[in-house]
Amino acid sequence: MTSMAEWPVVLAPVDPDATDRLFFTDHEWDTVEAATARIIPTDHDPGAREACAVRFIDRFLSGTDHVYAAADGSGFLRMSGKLADAWRARIADLQETYRRGVRELDAIAGQSFGADFVSLTDEQQDFVLERISGAPKPVPVVREADAAAPTIQVYAFDDGLSFFDALVAHTRQGFYGDPVYGGNRGRVGWDVIGFPGPASLKDTMDGTYSVRDYYLQEYDWAELIPHLRQTGDGAA
Repeated sequence: MTSMAEWPVVLAPVDPDATDRLFFTDHEWDTVEAATARIIPTDHDPGAREACAVRFIDRFLSGTDHVYAAADGSGFLRMSGKLADAWRARIADLQETYRRGVRELDAIAGQSFGADFVSLTDEQQDFVLERISGAPKPVPVVREADAAAPTIQVYAFDDGLSFFDALVAHTRQGFYGDPVYGGNRGRVGWDVIGFPGPASLKDTMDGTYSVRDYYLQEYDWAELIPHLRQTGDGAA
């Protein structure tokens, strides 16, 4: 197997204004977009709708073409051989998970409110998502410094996840991931958390972008190592 450095670049980065559907039907796109907008809703900050997380999910589910971005940000690499075959099998499972999930959203919405999910109010959509997730809607995150951090389940892999868990994981990736993959439109996800981010992946490779300024330059070891706080042996 050749190294990724030798893989050809076959596609340009995702157009930040593209609305064409590569996997979803129009109805599936609208339904998933509405669901992502309840997972990361728009309030005083942009949400998943503004970040176009649905486009990231659509590209992710479309096959093997939008999986590995080239290191210089110029586009996407072509997979081949057994790796591509394994990826297609994995994506086929996720594709069915999403198609089945959209049908289930509409079924619950129809039984409960007599309309498709996308036609419901925000509160009604929340009700449907609670039903499909089997858990109550999370409370808003409190940002006060002395508040306990909420517990958030983060999945490193999406293999075998339920529709709702996969949707939550992919919504987060589409909101916070590098814009080259089709989400985080206008870098709104990064702006929300105050992350400047690189202008492109190329900047992370040639040294243009650095996080050096975010490292602590001066510190007290007693602040970092608990037992030193007792001995008072910290040094600036």
